[in-house]
Amino acid sequence: MQPLGLVPDRGAFTFAPRFGLPTVNLSLVLAGETRSIHVHSLFAMNPVCSLFRTSIGKKFIMAVTGAALIAFVTGHLVGNLQIFASPDKINGYAHFLQSLGPVLWIERLVLLGCAILHVGIAVQLTIENQQARPEKYDFNHTIRATLSSRTMRWTGAVVAAFIAYHLAQFTVGWADAKDFKAALPEYVMQSDFHLLGIPVVAKDLPVHDVYSMVFLGFSHAVVSLFYIIAVGLLSFHLAHGAESMFQTLGWKSGLWAALLKKVVILYCVLYFLGNLAIPGAILTGMVKPAAGTVAYKNLVENVPLEQLRAPAATVTQR
Repeated sequence: MQPLGLVPDRGAFTFAPRFGLPTVNLSLVLAGETRSIHVHSLFAMNPVCSLFRTSIGKKFIMAVTGAALIAFVTGHLVGNLQIFASPDKINGYAHFLQSLGPVLWIERLVLLGCAILHVGIAVQLTIENQQARPEKYDFNHTIRATLSSRTMRWTGAVVAAFIAYHLAQFTVGWADAKDFKAALPEYVMQSDFHLLGIPVVAKDLPVHDVYSMVFLGFSHAVVSLFYIIAVGLLSFHLAHGAESMFQTLGWKSGLWAALLKKVVILYCVLYFLGNLAIPGAILTGMVKPAAGTVAYKNLVENVPLEQLRAPAATVTQR
């Protein structure tokens, strides 16, 4: 039996790596009386590098980054649902986040890093799977694979495009700039905004009118429909992704695998319905903007936005 990856050739040994071992950063060590040859990989000695070089490691990174992204989209939805409360809620919440300054940017950079790692490794694993099976099966049969698992790459691509547009519309104002919060008159807080019982935004403080921005943005049918379709695909993506995350992390045992699957499906349904409620209620007119806000004056009273954008204008809810 030949040593791992060592091929004898006229008294010499040629290293032919197997099992995906790296071909660089290698050292050969003679040890023991038998003068056996051991191959050490410097990459194998570094646990961080090994994560990026093995399929299991890459799946672990996808699971961890996926968990961080799931936590973010869940918290993001909870914050957005404040649109159904008074304008003080979502405007105060948005102002509090902006007041975090460097902390908010650190969070954004961490999430961006998670997204890049998640997408990049997903592409790598897809390419590796295709290279491992260069020729397609004559008969394509998927016995246990679900539809969500077979369409992960396509739903992921659409979701990535949606996130880019969503950030361009509501975060930086590159899309639909006329309805962006910085282009609207400021909103004057009618009461203190509390977070966990602690007042974090004071009454009478002028803040960006995120409330009106959301109403104005989702009043466009094309934007709302794209948002609904994209969130539906994201929920579909999460149906398989969340379950795979638990399995990779070792939390999907045979004892409660069936229950976990039901919990994941319930979460995805609730997540979709929560996101559907915002554009759906605004687009259909089931929810009207609060009286006195820019959104109310524009959408209900038909006052042009240009007229509302008076110099140094602020809006106080009646």
